[in-house]
Amino acid sequence: MKKLISIVTVLMVLLLSACGLNGSGSSSKSSAGAEGSKGNNGKKVLEFWHIDPGEKEKVYEEAVARFEKKHPDVDVKVLQIPNDAYKQKLSVAMSGNDAPDVFHSWGGGWLKNFVDQDKVLDITDATDKAHFNELSLANSTFDDKVYGLPLGLSLDVVFYNKEMFKKYGLTAPKTYDEWLTVNDTLKENGIIPIALANQTKWPGAYLFMNFASRIAGPELFNSAFHREGRGFDDPAYVQAGAYLQELVKKDAFNPGFNGVPYDEGQGRQLLYSGKAAMMDMSTSFVNNVRQEAPEFEKKLDFFLFPTVKGGKGDQTNVGAVTAPVWSVAKNSKYPDLAAELVKELTSAETAQNYMDRTGSLSAIKDVKPSDEFTKRFNEVVKSATHLQMPYDQTLPPELAELHKDTTQAIFGLDMTPEEAAKKMEAKAKEVLK
Repeated sequence: MKKLISIVTVLMVLLLSACGLNGSGSSSKSSAGAEGSKGNNGKKVLEFWHIDPGEKEKVYEEAVARFEKKHPDVDVKVLQIPNDAYKQKLSVAMSGNDAPDVFHSWGGGWLKNFVDQDKVLDITDATDKAHFNELSLANSTFDDKVYGLPLGLSLDVVFYNKEMFKKYGLTAPKTYDEWLTVNDTLKENGIIPIALANQTKWPGAYLFMNFASRIAGPELFNSAFHREGRGFDDPAYVQAGAYLQELVKKDAFNPGFNGVPYDEGQGRQLLYSGKAAMMDMSTSFVNNVRQEAPEFEKKLDFFLFPTVKGGKGDQTNVGAVTAPVWSVAKNSKYPDLAAELVKELTSAETAQNYMDRTGSLSAIKDVKPSDEFTKRFNEVVKSATHLQMPYDQTLPPELAELHKDTTQAIFGLDMTPEEAAKKMEAKAKEVLK
């Protein structure tokens, strides 16, 4: 019996170690205890979850340290969780009324889903709206109530290895036809043209969204989303899928791309190692480079998504992501303190550090970049006539998931663009009002 108890005890310890709060691949830092609303030192405890590694994580930790200095009776328990695992973990925590006090979101439909479930605190009264970029703050404002404060604003661009382009006599393409020529030249020289890690579907959805915008202009999505005449079965969406399948058939992407996860970095490694030349990704890619392969930065450059022949969209129509957006769980035991933490995480000091050290844009007004990449990204924003937030972060969750599923199926040649468009429109008629 003693032997059996000993074995059970060992198994329980191993199980608890494997299934602790941090989850797979996450990291946690705090001076507070993990149990209850008070730490072992008797201080109040706030839990703060985010997704960003590297220099961004350091910027957040410095903001937390400033907050704790202002509030010596509070300890903040910080948990970093990789992007894709985070979405599932937070959803589970929300459904169990066990959400962290402060959490990361992308605003849009993703956040609104939790707002509609009455899980997110209205922080309108604690918000200085003049402090934020109007478009960015609007992405987390619903029915004139603010449910999240944005720190970052990322753009969707095509990154490329400029040394490799120079070696093969290539220039950044401005049109789709020029892009195909670049693709052919790289293939002839044994280089994968475009690295794609599409297991989690959203990276490929960037390409689909960009093609649709170039074909029909930015008004296409708004018309379909708001049920104002055009639908998700619009010919432009069918044509966008056709462009994707043309690239697939021309072997523009790495083999097995639909099974490659993004968070683990295999797709990025293709660029770092010189096996691939390009990747369509948000500007958060610069932060990844600085963490994972800083020596690659000297080779890194970017161009805006090319135009298509006869298309109504142009390169002033830019894909964008408002993230991180910091929100407060409605069931937080210390809502006022949590709101104060959110304000520190979006302070001018935090925003300046975020821009200067991570190559990222900020959603905070009057913060000027000093980082060279950020200066260039900022010029893109200034010239932009439209910023399109990702479909999967704007649409209601059920329709957003179908969008990612059908787009991945288009990439896999498992579904025709026409079939995908019909599925999307049929679900839109059910979900959208």
